[in-house]
Amino acid sequence: MLPMCPDNGPDSAAHQHFAIILAAGFSTRMGVCKTTLPWHNHQTLLRYQTEQFLQAGITPVVVLGCHNAHRQEDCAVGTDVVVKVKGDDSKAGSILAGLSRLPKTVSTITISAVDQPRSASIYTALLRAYQQQKAPITAPCYHGKLGHPVMFSCGLRSELENISDESLGLRQVIQSAYAEINLVVFSRPEVLIDINDESTYQLHQCCLDCQSLTTAKPH
Repeated sequence: MLPMCPDNGPDSAAHQHFAIILAAGFSTRMGVCKTTLPWHNHQTLLRYQTEQFLQAGITPVVVLGCHNAHRQEDCAVGTDVVVKVKGDDSKAGSILAGLSRLPKTVSTITISAVDQPRSASIYTALLRAYQQQKAPITAPCYHGKLGHPVMFSCGLRSELENISDESLGLRQVIQSAYAEINLVVFSRPEVLIDINDESTYQLHQCCLDCQSLTTAKPH
């Protein structure tokens, strides 16, 4: 049985929810910094991500690199930003940098990436599922496939703070608690979006435009 978070009432510091948004990559396959990519309502991916988390009541902590530190100007008001030490290009290093910005007492820690945009409704659904079951890990699922982001309870903080790329990083933490994951089933594939290259971006951008047109169509 994995450690549980203390429950000190709804107004305690333990009931704070944070999301670490990994955005320090060099976007080599994309050819342009992913934080700057246009997304919904003419927002950049970075702006969209931070706003959606805030709308869900989750404080975003954005991890940038020295090469794109100036992009913090795209973050919504209420976002915390940390710039990684130059020379550390590892994913585990980004997560650890984000964790270092969190207060001592938190309730949940969600790990996301700037190239995995989700609407606030998804974050809200994950948070609601966590509050109902208090599982060590809460994660979205679509047609039997595990999606993102993954929400960790505070009971796994020490495990997160000891990850390294050599020991499989975040995957090792997920595998160790896999039997206790609370899978939240979604009816749409948005939870699987992962923008790795230009073609993937154009595909999802096209789908997003179609959804916007359908929503705006008069009845």
